[in-house]
Amino acid sequence: MTAWTWEYEGYDPAHERVRETLCTLGNGRFATRGALPECTADDVHYPGTYAAGCYNRLTSVVAGRQVENEDMVNLPNWLPLRFRTPDGAWLTPDTAPVLSHRQTLLLDAGLLERVTRYGLDGGRVLSVRQQRLVHMADPHLAALRTEFTVEGATTELDVEAALDGGVTNAGVRRYRSLEGRHLTHVHTGTIHPGTVWLRCRTRTSDIRIGMAARLSADAPVADLHEPPRALQRVTLVLEPGRTVTVDKTVAMHTSRDPAISDPLQTAVDRVTTAPGFEGLLESHATVWGQLWRRAEIDVPGEPGAILRLHLFHVLQTLSPHTADLDVGVPARGLHGEAYRGHIFWDELFVLPYLNLHFPEVSRALLHYRHRRLDRARAAARALGRRGALYPWQSGSDGREETQRLHLNPRSGRWLPDHSHLQHHVGSAIAYNVWQYCEASGDAEFLHTKGAEMLLQIARFWADSATWDESLGRHRIRGVVGPDEYHEAYPDAEAPGLDDNAYTNVTAAWVLARTLEVLRDHLPEPRRRELLERAALEEGELERWEDVSRTLHVPFHEGVISQFDGYGDLAELDWEGYRKRYDDIRRLDRILEAEGDTVNRYKASKQADVLMLGYLFSPGELQGLFHRLGHRLDERTWRRTVDHYMARTSHGSTLSGLVHGWILARARRSEAWVFCQEALRGDVADLQGGTTGEGIHLGAMAGTLDLVQRGLTGLETRAGSLWLDPVPLPELSSYGFSLQYQGHWGVRLRLGSGLLEVTVPPSDLPPIDVRLPDRTVGVEPGETSRLLLPD
Repeated sequence: MTAWTWEYEGYDPAHERVRETLCTLGNGRFATRGALPECTADDVHYPGTYAAGCYNRLTSVVAGRQVENEDMVNLPNWLPLRFRTPDGAWLTPDTAPVLSHRQTLLLDAGLLERVTRYGLDGGRVLSVRQQRLVHMADPHLAALRTEFTVEGATTELDVEAALDGGVTNAGVRRYRSLEGRHLTHVHTGTIHPGTVWLRCRTRTSDIRIGMAARLSADAPVADLHEPPRALQRVTLVLEPGRTVTVDKTVAMHTSRDPAISDPLQTAVDRVTTAPGFEGLLESHATVWGQLWRRAEIDVPGEPGAILRLHLFHVLQTLSPHTADLDVGVPARGLHGEAYRGHIFWDELFVLPYLNLHFPEVSRALLHYRHRRLDRARAAARALGRRGALYPWQSGSDGREETQRLHLNPRSGRWLPDHSHLQHHVGSAIAYNVWQYCEASGDAEFLHTKGAEMLLQIARFWADSATWDESLGRHRIRGVVGPDEYHEAYPDAEAPGLDDNAYTNVTAAWVLARTLEVLRDHLPEPRRRELLERAALEEGELERWEDVSRTLHVPFHEGVISQFDGYGDLAELDWEGYRKRYDDIRRLDRILEAEGDTVNRYKASKQADVLMLGYLFSPGELQGLFHRLGHRLDERTWRRTVDHYMARTSHGSTLSGLVHGWILARARRSEAWVFCQEALRGDVADLQGGTTGEGIHLGAMAGTLDLVQRGLTGLETRAGSLWLDPVPLPELSSYGFSLQYQGHWGVRLRLGSGLLEVTVPPSDLPPIDVRLPDRTVGVEPGETSRLLLPD
């Protein structure tokens, strides 16, 4: 590992899935896992290619019930390229002697390189060097260069390349009992010598896929077809010490791509006119260089290297190419099949970073939510409520995609899944609308689509609140909070909890912020138009104001309760369970396998109440509680932090991120432990096998935002950049650039008690930088150096 490379030395089957995930290459439209091209899908390897927004719905029989699931589809595999000596077996690291093996991910150029030396009979050695790219300039192209060199004696080598349409979705072990055959009508053919094609479609969503491959070598290429594969074969004569090169160039289109009619013909045209490998690599590296400049981050040492890897994978999932698509934020990237490629609330951790670097991507991701506003309103109506209820898991069309059953691998039992009751996803969408508009200055979006979403989400919260005369408060009942472990009260017949503090406080924020937008931000003609279109009834806005001030926030023992009744739950024997199981991150599975339930205990999977300190600055959070009639002083917040720190198992990669963010201001001496947990979540596969199923995109983007906003206290508010840095001894010097309200390449650097702000030359107005003790205007073309208070 260096600042710009990620390297694996030696072949290790036990960790191959994780390596394949972390060596995935993509461009925001599609991505391909870092599997070795000579290996097929088995218990060690899993080649997978996924296109953003490409879903298909199938029905399976689970525990005697018919269950429908929508999955991000594993598309035809373009990678296969295998080789052997005549009459010998195909060479793979699992079947042939491996003398050495190295994989290197070159982050700056977006390139994956592997070098393997195979031992052949007669003392010969075959060296295989490959370079792979998924093109960032032309997002429909990919290429694989393979260089063969032999030592010892002249050797013939048979090489076979393929486009394989016989793939299934089988990358997640616990899903393998579910139907995974998404592709049908697979056909192959030859365009002209050296170039073949494959077409197919998804079984129910009827997405057409066209793929074409060009194989170039210093020998004749033979094309043949063994459906569902298009094959190309070439025989090479390798003389000792002389390298022979085979280049494979692939184009892929789907019927979801804009501005095309026939995916196959478009793919054929594209691969036919594509330049050679050197030309592709040059334009690919140029665009990667531009992306790195826009998203520049300068953090020293190992944390900086991991942050660059995280940024690399964020950009491969959500690049400027994504701005042309109707897609959301897949929680596990385009890197694997976990969570079935669904969109959760993870955009809450992703968009705040993108807002300040790629606002056009943030806007497109919010468009995805706006296009599904009608579906969200229908979901609310189905519950007898007004407004919009966004699904906890979303896919192609915005319906609720959350599974109704989930498998506990420890017990082997399929259990009811009530996570669709996490209605707080609506507040996450509203938060991102506001954050995007503050960072970008995009008044047009706020006045139109943004205001529409805010209004309907606020309307849902107001209509969900019921008045409790005995409390003198409004309540929101029957929900699940971010914790996810607690889905019901002990021994309750129905799922759902009352007055989840995170849900209620964020609902109050949505209501208050929407009222502010309607009152202060919308031009009067637009305000009137919006209210007419929404058909708001008389007194609705007054009710919103009332609910935003009277939602119940429960407390117990001087701390904020996770939900009403949380204080009555039993304490868990944390020490005993750690001794018995060592890793208790997935405490819910452990208890269920024992015949118990986590619903009985004060035990959380991840930050729930503490998420409030992640979303809101201390001042804003205190203001929210004041609006709700509570005094949230520093002592109460610290007690709350201490209480949940002692009762959280960190069964999510997001947990370390949020706790590190919170502790940087509440208990600084312990913050770095959790920051490291967030940084190492995927690179060390801390969740025990989950990384092999796909990256955790929210945690990766969140670590970038931890440096960008968490440690700097950066807020984009009221037309200014607000900064309130907290120094961590382990990360005392760092810098990054950002885009703010039209200013490109604003540079911030912190270190040694000094904040340096550089604004590039332009004809834009100066940027107001607000510190706790002063405000400074920084003109375009100027650098301001500010001493920070101790």
